[in-house]
Amino acid sequence: MTPPRGPLHGMKVIELAHIMAGPVCGLMLADMGADVIKVEKTSGDDTRRSVPPEINGESAAFMMMNRNKRGIVLDLKNPEGNAVLRKMLSTADVVIENYRKGTMEKLGLGYETLRKDNPGLIYCEISGFGRTGPYADRGGFDLIAQGMSGLMSITGEGAGRPPVKVGAPVSDITAGILGAMGVAAAYARRLQTGEGQKVDTSLFEAAITHTYWQSAIAFATGISPGPMGSAHPLNAPYQAFETADGWINIGAANQANWERLITLVEAPELNDDVRFSTNKARMDNLDALTEALTARFQTKTTEVWLGLLEAGGFPAGPVLSITEMHADPQARARDMIVETDHPGAGTVETIGLPVKFSETPGGVSRPAPQLGEHFPEVLAEYGYSADEIERLIAAGCVGLPPE
Repeated sequence: MTPPRGPLHGMKVIELAHIMAGPVCGLMLADMGADVIKVEKTSGDDTRRSVPPEINGESAAFMMMNRNKRGIVLDLKNPEGNAVLRKMLSTADVVIENYRKGTMEKLGLGYETLRKDNPGLIYCEISGFGRTGPYADRGGFDLIAQGMSGLMSITGEGAGRPPVKVGAPVSDITAGILGAMGVAAAYARRLQTGEGQKVDTSLFEAAITHTYWQSAIAFATGISPGPMGSAHPLNAPYQAFETADGWINIGAANQANWERLITLVEAPELNDDVRFSTNKARMDNLDALTEALTARFQTKTTEVWLGLLEAGGFPAGPVLSITEMHADPQARARDMIVETDHPGAGTVETIGLPVKFSETPGGVSRPAPQLGEHFPEVLAEYGYSADEIERLIAAGCVGLPPE
């Protein structure tokens, strides 16, 4: 299948990344049209072993994170394998890596070395804590970043309960998105000046960006906000409420919506209650407000309430499971659930590109690579003859594609 000509069509990216944050960066660039070549170690990206689940023997996790990329295997500790990568990087636009500090330098692949051969190279580093500062040498994981960023102190049902992380690995995913944003910005500058640069972001910083509201409160008051369940730290009612058969999210984030909600739920007595007359009053009496509205919402099913609220132009929505989200008509209409045809796993569904472009649409057109799948075609593109490729195979410095 011919990849869509997204806005980054023509960008050549070498991904030296594993697990999640770096691969998210690569998949974002690939979805927007970049040619991303994933270079794996001889044993493969560790996500290939993140099983179960598997689909016909292929890791579902790996296929999710690496669709739209081509894949090769190189032993970077082997001088000839290292030389192959150096040749590829000499003409690349971007390289993505998420190894611990100093690893790339030990392999002779640090930024200062590579920029001598390729001054226009954009060198994207995604690490646990960034390449500077007192924690630069530490490794990092999503759980650690969520804890140290303050996210786990504001996630959960309330005070006195055990700390809870956000269900999704938000620091990994956000770091990858920030990396892709940084690469796109650096690429725009390079188109103007011809100069590359280093792009440096981390899981720690990515997690911190999710504390904007709570940090604003802490900066203003000197007090750290705590967990509030599904409630909002600045507006009320803005949370999930139990219905007769499930849950519904209510977004009365301003006074006009609050007054509309009172009418739609037929609770005029709340309009006369001074505890709820303003947003400040509602926040000060959030427990009482939640109790009063819960009693009202428990009288009807989620479906009935959604119908009434939607008809009244009020912002509300159900709390869906992941599989329910996959089946949602809006997710389908926005191409957020798409299919790929994997040579080993067969037809595989994956998540689509969340940014739409009117003139240069991106999208998903290629399944995740099997281990070493594209190495003959990739090496041929870099000028290696069939005999040279066979010699490299015999030397054990490149990986063979599957039969």
